[in-house]
Amino acid sequence: MSKIRGWLILITISVSNVVSTRAQADLSFASAVDLAQHNAAELSVLDANIDAARANALAAGRLPDPKLAVGIENLPATGDDQWRVSRDFMTMRRVGVMQEFPGYGKRQAQREVATAVVEQSQSERRAKVLIVRRAAATAWIERYYLEHRLTLLDELDHENQLFAAVVNAQLMSGKSKPVDILMPQQEAAELADRRDELQALLAKTTAELRRWVGEVADHPLVGDLPGFNIDAAQLREHVHAHPELAVYKPMMQVAQAELHEAQADKHPDWGVELFYSKRAAAYGDMVSLQFTVGLPIFSAHRQEPLISAKRQLVQRVMAEREQMFREHLQEFENDIAEYQNLSHQSTRIAEVKIPLAKQKVELQFAAYQAGRIELAELIAARRELIEEKFKLLQVGSMRTISMAKLYFMTEEGLQ
Repeated sequence: MSKIRGWLILITISVSNVVSTRAQADLSFASAVDLAQHNAAELSVLDANIDAARANALAAGRLPDPKLAVGIENLPATGDDQWRVSRDFMTMRRVGVMQEFPGYGKRQAQREVATAVVEQSQSERRAKVLIVRRAAATAWIERYYLEHRLTLLDELDHENQLFAAVVNAQLMSGKSKPVDILMPQQEAAELADRRDELQALLAKTTAELRRWVGEVADHPLVGDLPGFNIDAAQLREHVHAHPELAVYKPMMQVAQAELHEAQADKHPDWGVELFYSKRAAAYGDMVSLQFTVGLPIFSAHRQEPLISAKRQLVQRVMAEREQMFREHLQEFENDIAEYQNLSHQSTRIAEVKIPLAKQKVELQFAAYQAGRIELAELIAARRELIEEKFKLLQVGSMRTISMAKLYFMTEEGLQ
């Protein structure tokens, strides 16, 4: 009984391993997008920037390190006591500590700059995440449609073989010309050319997908296309919140904090120095306490130009943000127009053009079998149908990629 139980356990483990391996082998849309985010070298670079900014923020606004001062004062350079430290009453061996105290406003501005740099680095990473996820999504979608176009070619090859059999039958019955037998072969050659083109495109698309997800890009695709919900009105309201635009908020904070730091330079820093002076044994030791204060009396030529430059930097960031907002708004309107156009085309091809092309082929086929038309007319009708079927997949690919582009404009694309 125990042996049977052991075999059952081994069989269960084996089956679960096979299922797990199969699940790992297939590449779904969601897994491709997530893998791209985890594997992207670009994000590792930005992660290092964030860590560096956080480390810098820990030290920002701190007081500078104190200084240790050691020296000899009033050492005789001539006379009988030359270079002797214990003969003259004025000679002192000094040791002291000095500490500088930059203004509070300056140190506070330094902390603001460091905090804003951390937020800017994080915003840049979020924007890059969307770019990476969109690139992986586009590659997955392109490969999905290319594989479906190759499947369509398989179906057309099969139809062409049946068509060649009909032509042979027509030839045997005397209803067609001997030259007609060559036309299905020519069509097969054209389909083979198109297959080669699609195989080349598939290899390039797989290479692009491999860039983002690694070797798993060579695994079979699994699952259906993503169901993007595109609401033009809602998306238009959130254009200003695009992650690439969100980077400008911490950039503005950095610029304003640097302006505050420049303005704080107009307020003097101060420092304190404490010294202990050791004199000869016959004389008493001394203690010195000294305060220093900066004198920013030439601010018109020193601080004010720097303050003006920082103000211009704030204005530049604001102008750049407005420029990018307008560019994103224009790009969004273009993308919406393209998406709507492709949607109309896709619907028209699927519901009107393909049914009409099929009906035309059926009518031409019946006419050809009855000997009322030449084979070339039937071939032309078949090619129209083939082109419409390929166009449906091509337009579908462009439409889905357009939807992905719109979807990954928002924070929702980060999920």
